[in-house]
This record gives sequence, structure tokens and C-alpha cells, in this order.
Amino acid sequence: MFDKVLIANRGEIAVRVIHACREIGVSTVAVYSEADEDAPFTRLADEAVPIGGMSPADSYLDQQAIIDAAEDTGAEAIHPGYGFLSENPTFSRDVTDAGLTFVGPSADAMEAIGDKVQARETAQEVGVPTSPGSEGGVADPKEAEKIAREIGFPVLFKAAAGGGGMGMRRVDDPDELRPAFEEASQQAESAFGDGRLFVEKFHERPRHIEIQLVGTEDGAIHFGERECSIQRRYQKLVEEAPSPAVDAELREEMGQAACRLADQVGYQNAGTAEFLLTEEGFYFNEVNARLQVEHTVTEMVTGIDLVKTQLRVAAGDDPEVSQDEVGFRGHSLELRINAEDPLRDFAPNPGTLSAYEEPEAPFVRVDSGIEAGGAIRQEYDSLIAKLITWGRDREESRARALNALRGFEVDGVPTTIPFHVAVLQEENFVNGNLTTNYLDEVPVLDEVQGKADDEQRRRGARVAAIAAALEQTGGLYAVAQQRPLEGAEPATWTQEGHR
Repeated sequence: MFDKVLIANRGEIAVRVIHACREIGVSTVAVYSEADEDAPFTRLADEAVPIGGMSPADSYLDQQAIIDAAEDTGAEAIHPGYGFLSENPTFSRDVTDAGLTFVGPSADAMEAIGDKVQARETAQEVGVPTSPGSEGGVADPKEAEKIAREIGFPVLFKAAAGGGGMGMRRVDDPDELRPAFEEASQQAESAFGDGRLFVEKFHERPRHIEIQLVGTEDGAIHFGERECSIQRRYQKLVEEAPSPAVDAELREEMGQAACRLADQVGYQNAGTAEFLLTEEGFYFNEVNARLQVEHTVTEMVTGIDLVKTQLRVAAGDDPEVSQDEVGFRGHSLELRINAEDPLRDFAPNPGTLSAYEEPEAPFVRVDSGIEAGGAIRQEYDSLIAKLITWGRDREESRARALNALRGFEVDGVPTTIPFHVAVLQEENFVNGNLTTNYLDEVPVLDEVQGKADDEQRRRGARVAAIAAALEQTGGLYAVAQQRPLEGAEPATWTQEGHR
């Protein structure tokens, strides 16, 4: 095992990796931008090194600065977390060339499954079902239209060289195609330096199911599935394990398909194979060559620490788990607490947290990297924390999540907490009837709006009641406006509440 690991990330995932390293006696080095100088993860690590300015480009994406920090501090390995450089094959290769260990797949394996076209071809080679679509990356909208007419509308454009929802556009008819193609291609070029798009048949009401895997020298191991169907802008909001729609037989079939993909490209370390599940069967979507945000729910139902497993595999040690030893117990939910306004299309709302208190209850886990007075900055992701619960069954996990949400205090920015409260009580969710169209088809946001309107009316009623009670004193207007009455002495209050 390594003596020292540098974590090339920030926030809650940096905290998560630090805790795993501590438990196995590995020292940690945090790197931080100017924005994160006082963040909790910098204090939690054994060492902390500044690497640049506020923006990711000047700090967490500065590959040489990160490698230099590792060499200067004597770190033997770099854990990339997720996002930033975690799926960058150039960074993986440069880390290795510097004589360090990259805690993730090799650059060759990353390139083999990072390109959607190549990954699709690999899936077909090993007998994994794929949706109808283009045979390669498409750079011309005329060619995209030809393919779309052949496979039938609606279709989905995807960035050929990346994921995370970037460059994805649904197209329902030929009139929408050219502007959608140009917009998606520009976004893909900006995000990944490659404007090619993959054209794929759009499935109307699928579930988003993903398989957690870890590639080892002896072959890949799968750790079951996660249901990730509730999304906004192709990015997840609620995740759970196991899926309400997957039984043991389907779990094993999808798990083995994911392992065949990994083994075909010599994939080692943690990764996730994503599938679309329809009434007709499942179809390969993509592979994420990194640890996922929602790895937590897999840990809760398997009892296996995936970050420790990552470190063991990267160090060439025994992963301490085999496929036969992977078991599943109970049910786990993860809710992403984001600084977003659900009533404004989940628009990010950066700001400072004037109050922050995490719930404390049995079988509740909170992964976070922030504290009261900390800032959610526009330069970074809007994630505040991840609320994770475990129960003997889905209903118990759901009830615990709802109870925990009511004990979660976040002030200073709008959050997704009201949305999650509404989802957990919504009939389709309770019954496990989920698709990637959930937000379009289920009026859960109407419930959030209704509660917001009710709260506004309650606040108005309270103000009116105070106004009626204090009107006789002549001081109400001054109190409400937070200014003293003209010519009056400062107001004082007794224990009885008299002025």
C-alpha cells in the first residue's frame, strides 16, 4: 500500500478519500485553489498545497501543478476523485510517466471506452446489446439527418468524446435537427475538444440503470446495480440500490455484460457501465472510467468500501473481495442536496451558507465538504452534500430519508431539499415507477410550488398578525422597516413582551 496519496479534487469527494486513506494508514495531501484555502478538506488532510487561482482552469485542471505538488510532497499516487481530470487519459498517462500511480484505469483503457463510438463497437464485440445508431462520430448535420431518418425519430445526439450530459440533445423531427446538431456540437467541442456527435435512437420511457464494477488483474468484479432515472438535464438527482425493476437474474446478466466490457479493454480500478432498461431489454449507454458520485449507495448495500478497493487495486495489492463474496443486503437511497432552485429549472444559486446543520439519525450518512459560512461558488459544481440512508427494505430507507431531510438545515441559498421531500412522498416514486422522463411526466414540481406558495401565505399571515397586534403602539412600521421611530427612544422589551 502507498505511504502517501495526493487528492486532485475538492469538496466532499476529497473528504471521502481522506477518510478512506486514514483508515488504512495512508497520509494525504490536499491541493486547493484560492477559493478553497479555508475549506474543510484542506484542514482534514495531513498536508495542503495551493495550486492556483479561483477557476478550475487555473487550479484543479492544471495537470502540471498537480503533478509537481505530488512530487514536492513525496506522494506516490494521485487519486482524481470524479469530475475535473478523473477521465482525462492525458493526465493518467502523464502521472504514470512521472513515476507516480494514477488511482484509476490506464490511459489506454480510458481511451478505449471514453470514446462513445469505440465503446459501442467494443460492446458489440462482446455481445452487449446496443441501441440503433451511427457507426461512428458524425461531424456533418446532413449525415446526422440521413442516419436519423433511417433509424427513425426521435433521436439523441451525444458527444462522441465525453459524457456527463454535455452535448446531449433530443431531436423529435427533421426541422429541429440542424440547430440542435450545431448547438450540441459546439458544446461538445468546448467541453471535450471534439465536436463529433453520436446519433442514437431515443428510447421514450427507459430507466437509467448502471452497474458498479472494479477491474482487477484477475478480471472485473461487479457490485450490482443502481437506479438513477430521476434526472434533470441528463444529470442525476436521486439514486438508489438496488433498482426496483431489477431482479437477481437480470442483475447478474447486466453485471456480467459490464464485466465483459471491462475485461475486453483491460480495464483496472473502479468504473461504471451505464445501461438503458426498457420493456424490450437493456441497451449499453456508456462507461464512466472513474468513481461515481453515487458510489455511496453501492457501499451501503454491499458493505464494501469502494475507495479502499480503488487504492488496493492501484497499489497492486489484493482487492480483498471476489465476485463470490459480493452480497447485497437491504436498500439505500442517495439524495443530492444541491444549491439549485427546483422552481427555476434547477438553476444553480451560488452563495454563502448562513447556516448549515446535517441531520443525525440512525442509518443516515451525509457526505459533505462544507460548513456554515462556507460558499457555494459559481466556478464549481452546485453540490452541497449527499444524503444517504439505508433500510432493510426500500420503504424503510425512504422513510429514513424523509425524516433526515426534515432535520437538514441549509440557509443562505435555495436548495433541492423541498424537491426531495416532494419526490419521496409522490405515488410513482413510492411504488418504484420510475423513468428518465419522471420530471416531465410527474407533477412533483407542482407540489413544490404549492408548498412554496403556502409558506409565502403563512409568512404573510404572520406579518399581518404582528401588524394587527402592534398597530396601537405606533412602532410596527418602524420595526418592520428596521429603523427607529422619529424622535423616539430605542425600544426595549420585557420578558412579558411589552414594549
